[in-house]
Amino acid sequence: MAKIKGSLWPWLGLAVTIVLLDQFTKVLILGNYRLGDSTTVTSFFNVVRVHNTGAAFSFLASAGGWQRWFFTAVGVAAAVFIVWMLRSHPGQKLFAFALACILGGAIGNVVDRVLHGYVVDMLDFHWGFLTGLFPGGHFPAFNIADTGITIGAIALILNEILRVRRSR
Repeated sequence: MAKIKGSLWPWLGLAVTIVLLDQFTKVLILGNYRLGDSTTVTSFFNVVRVHNTGAAFSFLASAGGWQRWFFTAVGVAAAVFIVWMLRSHPGQKLFAFALACILGGAIGNVVDRVLHGYVVDMLDFHWGFLTGLFPGGHFPAFNIADTGITIGAIALILNEILRVRRSR
């Protein structure tokens, strides 16, 4: 299998940018909001301060503390694997973009777990049609790192769809 040409550095730069933006927004929230504070921005969006000791959707949030180090280890392992994948495929632009977004998000949330023991979330979207799924129609609060992970996951799915179509 021929190695695809491309540099690893732009993708690592994207990941670092996501980490820095994520940590900057978290510093602002931690410095200006107390736990549970909320500011209404629009009829469907609030800025809040929430601490998540679990994973996505607060999975295992009340597990007793072991989950902090478990999710930290998972994040570090994912970051190592992603860097290895980026080194192998830096020229596959959509694939590398996806991995870089996920890498930045994973590192951003690992930094929180190590420094605070929880992940700081601040983006609170809410719509009436979500009321049956989430209390008060509030989608679980999230942060810039989570956004990077989500964008990366969507890009990975798109990359795979395009790859399958090209192979037909």
